[in-house]
Amino acid sequence: MEKEERNRQLQLAMDLYGKYLVRLAYTYVKDESKAEDLVQEAFIQYYINLEDFEAKSNVKTYLYRITVNICRNYLKSWSYRKLEWTETISKWLPAGDGPEERAIMKETSSEVSALLSKLTPKYREVLWLYYLEGFSIQEIGRILECSENTVKTRLARGRRLAKTTFEEGVLDEN
Repeated sequence: MEKEERNRQLQLAMDLYGKYLVRLAYTYVKDESKAEDLVQEAFIQYYINLEDFEAKSNVKTYLYRITVNICRNYLKSWSYRKLEWTETISKWLPAGDGPEERAIMKETSSEVSALLSKLTPKYREVLWLYYLEGFSIQEIGRILECSENTVKTRLARGRRLAKTTFEEGVLDEN
């Protein structure tokens, strides 16, 4: 593959999926600049391995899988253990046009952020990918490199945990 074609494909992938990958990485690391760094690393890996990409899955799924793996590796690293939660996920969720819609969305998104932050990563990632990113169970399985049944189980348990957390008012304890 020519260098120009590789550069074109990288630029296209960055334009199409960059924002979504940063949001995904942010759900793991809870730091906007670190999420951007991790996504940049994902794009570097994508560029390096572009010739080996066999298109068994679509580019979006492939990039999500790379990003998830990079985020998981980062969470295992020593440097992650020294960081603290600094921002909420709410700024990533869309707001309405009017002031009332923005206020409602801000309140709702901060509740969703708080709720997701209370869940363990294995449930948070599945709920995020399914409900907020719109991936199918099969696509989530490919992204997370697990079976469809595992995804279904995590979705069900994640829903139950989220419901229990919300009903018990754990969000108000912060």
